[in-house]
Amino acid sequence: MHSDPLSGSGPSTPIRMGKISYLNVLPIYYALDHGYVAHDFVFTSGPPADLNTRIKAGELDMSAASSIEYGRHFEDYLLLPRVAIGSQGPVQSVLLLSSVPWSSLQGRRILLSSQSHTSAALLRLLVREHMGLEVEYETGDITARLQANDPPTAFLAIGDEALRLRDHPEFPYRLDLGQAWLEWTGLPFIFGVWVGRKAGTSREEAALACGCRQLLAAKDWGVKRIPFFARLVSEQGILTYPDLVSYFNGLVYDFGPREQEGLRLFYRKLYDCGELQHMPELNFLAIPSGPE
Repeated sequence: MHSDPLSGSGPSTPIRMGKISYLNVLPIYYALDHGYVAHDFVFTSGPPADLNTRIKAGELDMSAASSIEYGRHFEDYLLLPRVAIGSQGPVQSVLLLSSVPWSSLQGRRILLSSQSHTSAALLRLLVREHMGLEVEYETGDITARLQANDPPTAFLAIGDEALRLRDHPEFPYRLDLGQAWLEWTGLPFIFGVWVGRKAGTSREEAALACGCRQLLAAKDWGVKRIPFFARLVSEQGILTYPDLVSYFNGLVYDFGPREQEGLRLFYRKLYDCGELQHMPELNFLAIPSGPE
């Protein structure tokens, strides 16, 4: 798998880059982490909710971010083109798991992971508008609750935690939020985007453009090597190789017209129900051609 690192015309100062610590973005970051693509990033890793807070506070220059973070503060950010994380069908790692049939959730409480704001917003839309249920929500530590004597009736798990818990015998009712969105709308769902903080100087603009080119080079390297990633992760004993091939192949890493249409519809539904104060615009970082 080794090849010569791709070079980049780097800025003179490092780019502070937020990095999601989930399996689903392994194809995006692997080439950067292992030297296949040269880069100028200093990474900060964490769940989406933590990265949202950090880039909003100005602690990061670029980052993966929840789709809803961009929607709430789109005036502060520029979307990086051609890269996102989502699904067109089952996402497998954003799951509502319930101990009772869906109709029995009426008036009950669902426990939400604190790690993703986008998935929680999508769940609220699906439960209310698609499933026709009125429920209550609480946020907490799902794994800790499951190990306690008072497990939730139902819970929303995301990321690696969802992959571990998806076949939990005490929660036989499973709703894959990516599949539910596709059945409801016919469109892909974008859970996360990559954003840069709007630059104040031409030097900052050049640094963002350079970082974007490096990230896209890493993405292009990674999405061509899904069997490699499935084999690599299967050796850690998390899931089997066939399960991981299915998982990675079900994900969307592009951010083309259909993905943008799906994201706009999500924003429209959130705006219509009052969860967003303004209808977001999709504003993209311009990447001038230049030496790579």
